[in-house]
Amino acid sequence: MSAFHDVRFPLSIGLAARGGPERRTEIVTLNSGREERNAVWRDSRRRWDAAPGVRSQADLARLVAFFEARLGRLHAFRFTDPFDHGSAGPGAAPGPLDQGIGTGDGVSTRFQLRKAYGDGAGRWDRPITLPQTDSVRAAVDGVETPVSIAPRGEIVFDASPPDGALITAGYRFDVPTRFDVDALEASLETGAALIASIPLVEVRL
Repeated sequence: MSAFHDVRFPLSIGLAARGGPERRTEIVTLNSGREERNAVWRDSRRRWDAAPGVRSQADLARLVAFFEARLGRLHAFRFTDPFDHGSAGPGAAPGPLDQGIGTGDGVSTRFQLRKAYGDGAGRWDRPITLPQTDSVRAAVDGVETPVSIAPRGEIVFDASPPDGALITAGYRFDVPTRFDVDALEASLETGAALIASIPLVEVRL
């Protein structure tokens, strides 16, 4: 894939974005009127429109500079989802017991960060590939334990957790994202910057 630039979309603009998750579902209506539904994507992805965050000429200048540095849609970057960017509840600080991410086997030292949505049969585990490194905390059977952060959101223990030990973690995270247009259309009215749309879409790393 094209390069990923490890830089964050301007927070002052992005935190006012609107959007959320999308899925891809095929639906076939049978002659009986019943439906057959099939999930095309295993995982959801997020879409946003960051236009509400552009409120001034300074915001617009910052956006244009960021857009040009990414070469439009070519290069992905970090985006902080205003609605979902942590392992804990809204506004809560990450804690080492927030999310169960695995079970020790006495050998493995690496565990993928993930976030659970729902429970039971409807549970979906979302891989977290861009944690904010300084926010990550982890525990083994409830005891906070130091870790290092490997690429793609893996945490690494110095020693393998014991067989059967519950591995948990807390963190804040960003989403790998790109622009979904190769052109920005903006205008100035009475000194204010106006832009109709800044579509952003999550990508896989």
